[in-house]
Amino acid sequence: MTQRDTTQHAGGGERSPTAEVPEPPFAERARTLIHLGRVGTLSTLSHRVSGSPFGSVAPYGVDNEGRPSFLISSMAMHTQNLEADARASLLVTQPGWTDDPLAGSRVTLVGNVVAVSDENIASTRSDYLARHENARFWVDYADFAFYRMEIADLYYVAGFGAMGWVAADEYRVARPDPLADSAAGILEHMNADHADALMLYCKAFAGVSVDGATMTSVDRLGFRVRARIGERLQGLRINFPRDVHSAGEAREVLIEMVRRARGK
Repeated sequence: MTQRDTTQHAGGGERSPTAEVPEPPFAERARTLIHLGRVGTLSTLSHRVSGSPFGSVAPYGVDNEGRPSFLISSMAMHTQNLEADARASLLVTQPGWTDDPLAGSRVTLVGNVVAVSDENIASTRSDYLARHENARFWVDYADFAFYRMEIADLYYVAGFGAMGWVAADEYRVARPDPLADSAAGILEHMNADHADALMLYCKAFAGVSVDGATMTSVDRLGFRVRARIGERLQGLRINFPRDVHSAGEAREVLIEMVRRARGK
């Protein structure tokens, strides 16, 4: 099993008609989100206020096992907290999704954040600077050092629709979705220029007549929409007729689906 303690629901308290439509496993979707993200909320245990949660803005890198790394100063409160207690969590939300934060995906990684060993500094530095070019201005300051989270567990939420715990071992071996780097452009294009097609997809492939629809995520197997039916919002999953592995293939399939929907 790639998902544990999974809860599925739709807006308004009703179960989505497409809740059982196959999707990539949560482990893959969590890896995709961490790949796409650049900044998260790092929560450490406060040394000053008796173990209370202490949240910090945290740019991060990520290695080939999906472990986030941080370039942090010894003067920062979160670093001081970690030196006293390495337990922490990192919350990463779907980049660029601001229309309704609860409709976007998010993942919380839980584990210990410890200093990166000398033999791993070079690879960690290279990855981090590839994602955060401006960090070159302070990466060599004496008070800065690289830390990395050793993930013990994680919790993934797919917006309005599904959520659950993911085994750390399954997350480590998963790979980001092939549409990860083009997904934001697909969402922007579909929501800005093809609102009518999204409503048509809901009717033809989910059997739901809607008054409006917004594509909230897309992956190699299909996409999710947040559908408006009167005053109610509902999450729907609509799958592609076949796997896609590029933005070009996604465009071809979406056009094909519009033609099929209009023929029904």
